[in-house]
Amino acid sequence: MIEVSALWRHPIKSHGREALTRVTLQKAQTMPWDRTWAVTHEETKFDAANPEWSHCRNFMLGSRTPKLAAIRATLDEESRRITLRHADLEEITFNPDDESDIPRFLAWVTPLCAAGRVLPETVVSVEGRGMTDSSFPSVSIMNEASHLAVQDALGTPIGMERWRGNIWLNGLTPWAEHEWIGRDIQIGGATLRIRERIRRCTVTNTNPVTGIRDTETLNALNTTFGHQDFGVYAEVIKGGAITLGAEATLI
Repeated sequence: MIEVSALWRHPIKSHGREALTRVTLQKAQTMPWDRTWAVTHEETKFDAANPEWSHCRNFMLGSRTPKLAAIRATLDEESRRITLRHADLEEITFNPDDESDIPRFLAWVTPLCAAGRVLPETVVSVEGRGMTDSSFPSVSIMNEASHLAVQDALGTPIGMERWRGNIWLNGLTPWAEHEWIGRDIQIGGATLRIRERIRRCTVTNTNPVTGIRDTETLNALNTTFGHQDFGVYAEVIKGGAITLGAEATLI
């Protein structure tokens, strides 16, 4: 049986992850509160007066700033306040919608940024969708067996959080998800259409606890498996609730 083993959201793109026990997906939308906000930098091309989805290069990313990968997050949905934690910093709670609160966040996160790299500038959002890397509102699905295959290729344990996925499934063979493109999968009460494989970047080389690049994950993918992909992007075609342990069935 294929079942859900983990659920994650990332309220601020590249700035923290939060484990969930249940989520209710909506048709044609990203996972609720996933990448709702993103952090711009000095070279960002984003029109705050007419906000719309933008390519990931316009935002602060863990691929450029590895220490961001070690941030953990807790979102209070009612107040829209987020608590961020990092081993090198005191925790902070702020409201990313409150312009007067953003300078506190910028002062908190800037010490994690590498010298000579772009620095964070402000926090933005787009009404009605999360700032996922895909141009369409996507939910990412990960396969635990594929993770274990990469871990075996590396010869060392690695945390699943480094893949920054939304829904994790177990009960599959390694890389089975790559055969699902164009197919539908029912997970709990929701149905999703698998759209494309996820090509990975250097942030996957980074330890999600320490924020230090400690593996050659991309090299393992390319040399052992002949590709640089992990996980798949899916589109929600029927909304519904998903809980840990929910069954998943290919349609």
